Amino acid sequence: MNEQLFNLSKRKQVATNPKMSFMESLYLPQILKGMAITISHLFKRKATIRYPEEKREFSTIYRGHHVLKRDEKGAERCTACGLCALACPAEAITMVAAERKPDEKHLYREEKYAATYEINMLRCIYCGLCEEACPKEAIFLTDQIVDAEFMRKDFVYGKDKLVEPIDKRVDVSKRQTPEVLEFKTNTFHKHNQVFDGIEA
Repeated sequence: MNEQLFNLSKRKQVATNPKMSFMESLYLPQILKGMAITISHLFKRKATIRYPEEKREFSTIYRGHHVLKRDEKGAERCTACGLCALACPAEAITMVAAERKPDEKHLYREEKYAATYEINMLRCIYCGLCEEACPKEAIFLTDQIVDAEFMRKDFVYGKDKLVEPIDKRVDVSKRQTPEVLEFKTNTFHKHNQVFDGIEA
């Protein structure tokens, strides 16, 4: 019984071992061809840049370094409610709440504030869920890159690195939708009222 081979893919090739010519045995054509490919890349657009002298342009909604915002009077917005830590899937946020003293009304917007607020940047996945969960618009992700460190403990950022300086505010308006910006103009809601340090 004769056997027949069916080539369904039509890609069947017969392996052969032809004898190389003298020029092919020198490998000179292959070497010249490889050098031509290498030299051609010198005239093409470079895929890399000279960082940090040159920096790439990031998206307006790039999620990088976190910032704890202040209100218009300079008081910290965070009330240590813990919703950001609860929403964090990486469990990178920890905080310790404290009660505001009478002489600290100009420092903290609400009666309760975060005495300790830490984010482990090695655990953080920069998903932005903490930003979405915050009811006080106290935490945002900026377009700043997290600095490289040598020790793991240096990647645990406290309030000294997270709270924005009073004299150097961080613009986060690009991360807010037009609906949110319009809602913030309505002073009927207590959430949008500017804290003046005087309690009713």
